[in-house]
Amino acid sequence: MWSRRQGRLSTLACGVEELRCRRREREAALRKARREQQLVSKRLLREDAPEEAGGQSAAVLLGEAEVQQFLRLAQRGTDEKEREKALVSLRRGLQHPETQQTFIRLEGSMRTLVGLLTSNRALLQLEAARCLHELSHSEQSAVAEACLPATSYLLTYLSGHSSEFIELCLYTLGNLIVESEAVRKQLLPQGIVPALVACIQSPHVAVLEALGYALSQLLQSKEAPEKIIPSLLDSSLLQHMLRLMQPGPKLNLGVAVEFAWCLHYIICSQVNNAMLLSHGALPTLAMLLLDMAGAAQRMDDAGLELLACPVFRCLSNLLTEVPVEAMGEQMELRDERIVAALFILLQFFLQKQPTLLSEGLWLLNNLTANSPTLCTSLLSLDLIEPLLQLLPLSNVISVLVLTVLCNIVEKGPAYCQRLWPGPLLSCLLNTLVLSDIEVVGQSLELLQLLFLYQPEAAQAFLQQSGLQALERHQEETQLRDRILALQQTAIHG
Repeated sequence: MWSRRQGRLSTLACGVEELRCRRREREAALRKARREQQLVSKRLLREDAPEEAGGQSAAVLLGEAEVQQFLRLAQRGTDEKEREKALVSLRRGLQHPETQQTFIRLEGSMRTLVGLLTSNRALLQLEAARCLHELSHSEQSAVAEACLPATSYLLTYLSGHSSEFIELCLYTLGNLIVESEAVRKQLLPQGIVPALVACIQSPHVAVLEALGYALSQLLQSKEAPEKIIPSLLDSSLLQHMLRLMQPGPKLNLGVAVEFAWCLHYIICSQVNNAMLLSHGALPTLAMLLLDMAGAAQRMDDAGLELLACPVFRCLSNLLTEVPVEAMGEQMELRDERIVAALFILLQFFLQKQPTLLSEGLWLLNNLTANSPTLCTSLLSLDLIEPLLQLLPLSNVISVLVLTVLCNIVEKGPAYCQRLWPGPLLSCLLNTLVLSDIEVVGQSLELLQLLFLYQPEAAQAFLQQSGLQALERHQEETQLRDRILALQQTAIHG
């Protein structure tokens, strides 16, 4: 009797540890995918030019002579209006990749443009900055590197008075940061980090959103964990970021989205996540999640999916930093409203943005992994059936749903009794006939845990031809041992 119980406990411990390893691997893969995807993103602010509102914004291919002519007119035109018009024409030409190449090949072209950027004529400065912005949007790193002589001036102008000009400089810097390591090597000693930190207290929403974008680009660089994030955390930036993500009437969606991604990259760097926890990042994110669920219920959902993705990821990653013994001390991790809010969002995105379901389920997995309280909430709020309804959507969704169910079952017999009898076993019989090895493997793991704690479920499994469902996977070497273990548990108890 004692020997058999020890055997069961050993099997259970192995299953739980395997679940945790898989969760860590899945988290690492998702973080890596997001970082690589975001590194190629750039922003373009062509809507800032009023003369383009009439539809005259098509890129114009300019030859070398035309580029030289526009530069000459911009520098030495008879009046400011003519000079500005020449820069507008040049900017439209720089929207074309071939014109960009022509421009950077021309000797003295960048020197002329920088001279106009630093002139004492505000309109010429703005148009010169827009030309640089077009160049910064190029997909060629050589074009970005050609802009190096302008970067120190762009940084200087971040402390200026024109919010429009500051916004343009921030987006241009953000584009240049992401394109070239040479640009980042120059910007760091020039003081880009303190320059960006200084912008965080701007009263202008457009500036804050542009700042979030530039900062997120910088935080993704390979230099960030060593050279950027430590100094950011030593500044007041984190407190201001969290303030800008606080739910309330002053919350701006665009700003919150940008800084949520910034927070995501800081968390993924693992430089000092204990500091994030001590500054209240977890309750801020939890309250933001509740606010998002309220917005979904009110159908006030414009742009909600843009905020949900980074918030889900921030919470998911930050939860892995909370020690297991401290889970119960975190008030937001004992509040069943978190689980209820997450399900409201899952149901909402099921209709509006199904691609976000896996992000939400990954968060649910991390919430329930070490929290018996939230597992109890899932059961008391009758959320198991809605969870099971997600199983047929895709293999990725199935694995995540099954993993969450494993988190509940491994908490012990009292939790299994809440799941059995019910629709769980019939759903698992359906997943066993699928061809996806990971789905079947996770189903086997869940059944093994369920049978160990609830032997009656094993008898029902045998009565419903469960062993026959397993036969189709007998030749799968990755599943063979788990199938054998499950057969023995089902038959012998």
